[in-house]
Amino acid sequence: MSGWTKSLDAAGVREAGSRRDYDAQRRVVCRYRRTAYLAARLLLPRELLPHVVAATAFMHHGDDLLDTGPLPRRAAAWASWERGVREAMATGTSDDPLLRTLVHTVRARPSLRGIVEDYLSTATAELHFTGFPTEADFQDYVDAYAYPAFMLVAGLLAPEGDDARYRAACRTFIEGSQRLDFVNDLAEDLREGRVGIPVAAMERFSLTVDDLSATGAGDTGVAELVADQVALARASLLAAGELPALTPAPGRRLAGALLDIELLTANAVLARGAGVLRGSVSPPFARSLRALARRY
Repeated sequence: MSGWTKSLDAAGVREAGSRRDYDAQRRVVCRYRRTAYLAARLLLPRELLPHVVAATAFMHHGDDLLDTGPLPRRAAAWASWERGVREAMATGTSDDPLLRTLVHTVRARPSLRGIVEDYLSTATAELHFTGFPTEADFQDYVDAYAYPAFMLVAGLLAPEGDDARYRAACRTFIEGSQRLDFVNDLAEDLREGRVGIPVAAMERFSLTVDDLSATGAGDTGVAELVADQVALARASLLAAGELPALTPAPGRRLAGALLDIELLTANAVLARGAGVLRGSVSPPFARSLRALARRY
């Protein structure tokens, strides 16, 4: 019996159709978040793994709908998806295997219902995102989209009762992680015309979005901008260092591993420097494995 099969059993996913639905979401998560899935597989208790996979797949699908393609198509796709999510949550049924897994997970983890509602209520901040004039605009985006989306997964690991400190640490963590993503994804975002580095930050290095599109990866100003944004991201990640200690034991090792991997990613982005204009970078896989092993 495989570890995944044992996880489905431990999570109470016993009906054959439900197991197929969860299997489908596991394949999706494995394709786009290999290291994160490996971390969850190694470090989470079996009864939590399928629910974290379901929430991660749900978050990923929503993100794809919100930021892939021209705005009218994205807006229509999101509106249809949101209706489907709300109907599935209300009726407990759906024709969509992803939504069936979400409904099953919400039944098992009722606290997730409110988190899904919070996410749906503000997710269009991603739909209409075209850039940030100031740092304050970036912070508003984190509050409206990045943090609610992160809590779809982090909420499954939250302590019972008063979780204010845990939520605050999650907010600090995702601020750093999102800023790092915007730097690392600069090449892709430039092609889509949706740069996530605040204009005010670029201006401090005498750069504009047009400059970033036209300049070469050897430009000193770009390297300085990347270093500046990575430093800010790293500061937030380090400030979230208490997150593992605030996470209850079932999810504590995973929370620590995710923090370790983000810091490794920050190192990799800093080393790439202005080369992010050619494409994003991941930390060396062997180092990520060592980070997981330390938490195992």
